[in-house]
Amino acid sequence: MSGSLRLRSALVAAVLVAALGLAAGAGSAAAAPTRTVTFVNALSQTIWVAAAQQSAQPSLHTTAWTLRAGRRISIRVPDHWNGRFWGRTGCHFDRHGRGHCETGDCGGRFQCIGQGAIPATLAEYDLDAWMGLDFYDVSMVDGSNLPMWINILHGRTKDPITTHGCSAKGCTRAVACPAALRVRVGGRTVGCGSACSRLGGDRYCCRGEWASRQACDPARWPVDYAAVFKRAEPFAYSYADDDATSTFTCAGGCDYRITFGLSP
Repeated sequence: MSGSLRLRSALVAAVLVAALGLAAGAGSAAAAPTRTVTFVNALSQTIWVAAAQQSAQPSLHTTAWTLRAGRRISIRVPDHWNGRFWGRTGCHFDRHGRGHCETGDCGGRFQCIGQGAIPATLAEYDLDAWMGLDFYDVSMVDGSNLPMWINILHGRTKDPITTHGCSAKGCTRAVACPAALRVRVGGRTVGCGSACSRLGGDRYCCRGEWASRQACDPARWPVDYAAVFKRAEPFAYSYADDDATSTFTCAGGCDYRITFGLSP
């Protein structure tokens, strides 16, 4: 995973604020007590959306939603919320909410408690954080199970992603997963794991002597597996220190749409 947005916000905020022309504290005065987040399923399969929270308060009372193909669901998220959303696939639950998902599973529960199983494409948020800004990103650091992009529905910041899931560097495409990273269930590929989760080792996992931002460089890996994910979603995190092209900000009590799908 790319880690808590709250921890890395201060590391990239100054650069982003300068690039976007946002004034210090721009979002604090107008921030709403809650935000709207809308999930859109542009795929042909049912998705079981889940949420996990990095801090105890403020919190969501519900952490799971069933999102059928072609449908959308809107929820309210408290301001100052710090957490992530993702889609689960291949799920089966009984009337007590116990079961299993092929990807993104939450310990066999419909209502998610804690983090989900990898691989899972993540939408990460830290709302009304440093300088009153929202920080958000799509992360494929732990691999990917679904294509995803985020749009700003309300706020004073220009949306860097088009409604069709495209950035200045490219659009949302399916991950061309190499054999070494494929996650299979019943003979089917259900996700694409990260090099760290599938192959291990300090270099792929950016640990030990490879832990620094300078050393954690996919160009120095035996195979640049981060490029697999960057080609699919140029705006998403492809490895732990992929901040410059992958963390975005919004000011003004922003609302968001998270779309599961591919660019047309």
